Amino acid sequence: MDQAPGSRQDDAHSGLPVCYRHPDRETGIRCTRCERPICPECMISASVGFQCPECVRTGSGTGHAPTASQPRTIAGGAVAADPHLLTKILVGLNLALFLVQTAVGDGFTDRFDLIGRAIMPALGFGELQGVAEGQWYRLLTSMFLHASYIHILSNMLSLWWIGGPLEAALGRVRYLALYVVSGLAGSALTYLIAAPNQASLGASGAIFGLFGALAVLVRRQRYDMRPVIALLVINLVITFGWSGISWQAHIGGLVAGVVVGVAMVHAPRERRALVQFGTCAVVLAAVVVLTLLRTAQLT
Repeated sequence: MDQAPGSRQDDAHSGLPVCYRHPDRETGIRCTRCERPICPECMISASVGFQCPECVRTGSGTGHAPTASQPRTIAGGAVAADPHLLTKILVGLNLALFLVQTAVGDGFTDRFDLIGRAIMPALGFGELQGVAEGQWYRLLTSMFLHASYIHILSNMLSLWWIGGPLEAALGRVRYLALYVVSGLAGSALTYLIAAPNQASLGASGAIFGLFGALAVLVRRQRYDMRPVIALLVINLVITFGWSGISWQAHIGGLVAGVVVGVAMVHAPRERRALVQFGTCAVVLAAVVVLTLLRTAQLT
């Protein structure tokens, strides 16, 4: 996967603006009065949302110093001191498991990758293995395994470039929900369509989900969509033009990411959490239904 370019001149990588007072800080939060991008240090709590120091100083707003109110992202998530912490953890987890794969060998990978239904006698598995045999955990564990150094490198660079800004914009809980739901949707579509003895692994489904949500966020903030569209086209050409790539995981993750992303950034404030996590629950329900249908077909 390629790097996700931003859509602002002052932030070439993320697609997010930077604080108008601190150009080295990305933010997904804007002043409710003038819509300037503001970082946590510059936020001043108001009766509705947050205002920038300029609006408060000039009397155009009614803000007051933040006390009990906690700064919130554009999606309603809590603003963290380290807005990229969860992305760092996900990258570290993927790298650690790749080291385990390298050290232990194919036996470890074949116990946790995504496979529908197959016998693998060469690896000591004399009985049928796969999701169809009740090993549903493979839908999740396969998201953290990789097939080669190039595979892990490309996915982790993409996760860092796309995931960090999204985590800052959504907040950790919503970001993690987006990542997991998108990855599971990619796994479910792969299980449904791919040959049952075709193994699949990688974080690409989840990363394509982040990509889809990034496109929604860029459009929501009215930035130039052309770089995002161009990158999407390039990645889709790679997905369908190279052999050995699980296009099902990419498409499943992308669709889920767009759906969840819309819920995250467009949910009405008064029902924000209900809409956001309700949408995640609906996508997860679709994952379960697809998995049950394919299992019934294979068994």
